[in-house]
Amino acid sequence: MPGTARGAEAESKTDTEPETEPGPVSSPPVPAAPRRRTVLLAVGALVVVAAVGGGVLAARGSGSGGKDAVAADGLPHTTVQVATSGCGSGWTDPRAGHQVFELHNTSSTAAEVYLTDPTTGAVYGEVEGLAPGTVRPLGVTLGNGSYAFKCLPDDADAVTGPTVRITGSKVKSGPAAVPITQQELIPPTLAYQKWIQARTVELAARTDVLRAAVDRGDLAAARRAWLPAHLVYERMGAAYGTFGDSDGAINGTTAGLAGGVRDAGFTGFHRVEYGLWHGESASGLRRPADQLAKDVHALESSWPSQRMDPADTGLRAHEILENTVQFELTGRTDYGSGTNLATARANLDGTRVLLGYLRPLLKTRDAGFAELGTWTDRAQHTLDGLDHSGKWTPLAQLTRPQREKVDADLGGLVERLADVAALTDVRRTA
Repeated sequence: MPGTARGAEAESKTDTEPETEPGPVSSPPVPAAPRRRTVLLAVGALVVVAAVGGGVLAARGSGSGGKDAVAADGLPHTTVQVATSGCGSGWTDPRAGHQVFELHNTSSTAAEVYLTDPTTGAVYGEVEGLAPGTVRPLGVTLGNGSYAFKCLPDDADAVTGPTVRITGSKVKSGPAAVPITQQELIPPTLAYQKWIQARTVELAARTDVLRAAVDRGDLAAARRAWLPAHLVYERMGAAYGTFGDSDGAINGTTAGLAGGVRDAGFTGFHRVEYGLWHGESASGLRRPADQLAKDVHALESSWPSQRMDPADTGLRAHEILENTVQFELTGRTDYGSGTNLATARANLDGTRVLLGYLRPLLKTRDAGFAELGTWTDRAQHTLDGLDHSGKWTPLAQLTRPQREKVDADLGGLVERLADVAALTDVRRTA
């Protein structure tokens, strides 16, 4: 995966081809990965619609709104008013089944809108950033139960509309979940921070082994030491946003660097990787290896004073493997070792650890939590089949069936992890 605040919302940088070394260390250009990526809205267990620049991101049957959409989709459409004086008004004919609510913001301020169970607070669907005077669709499936719209205008208190009851239906309602509060996310976040602290100690010890091998000129030993050290770092995926500049220094790529692999800003594990697998001498690698060790020890020393944002914890559980698919499975972070699949396996380990800490919050909210475990096991089994006593199959050597299996299992897991991001999104309740 790329360096620099993976999973943190930031600008994307244009890829640049790294410069290759002359003579014995020359090679085909190494593909570069962008150092930063833009966070996309995760849409999962709940219906989530976000208005963005006049457009809409929707999930699970949301129509496009308007008369043409009503005729095209064949679903009942109900216009519902969003305002402090009339939240939810217009829903006068409650019915079961799949349907679309056209949410019309008649107020003078933007608002969030939730369709809730007023007795439990569980949310069936939501629209974020509904601008004044606009209409956005919300598609949901409703069965027997009580429902009410909750309108949360910007800079104003929440308003809950009238309760609507549906009875006598054989239709099962779509998924709903009680919102998670920031307070509930603090214990798993603190536990994960403690786990990361232990990993920084392990990372420093393994990086010292790598540096020592380079210092004594034993490059064969250095190549053997590089992967175990790098994989420790790759298991720490949910903390990258808190690492700040240390992430780029320790695990950065050549993306955005004018000098490519010869650029002074190219440092860390991938800089050492490039030298080890492209014939660079031990004397040439001593400075990069020493700098890597220095940056790793600085991270170890500074981590106890860092604080992760609990509100980001669930999102990171999705982003770790989202980045894996984007960068590792495309080979964009391979600087010669051919170990992208080993990195993917380490990323999977890191995801599993974080899910373990979130489990108490998810198991009662996510009906598909058990299925998530099944998909995680499936992806692990697939990746483990490509590990031959520590020698991992390079991406280029995968057969077509192997490649399709890896892509399908990791991609399917990423889709299901989007539910975790949606369920752990801290929502306004008042």
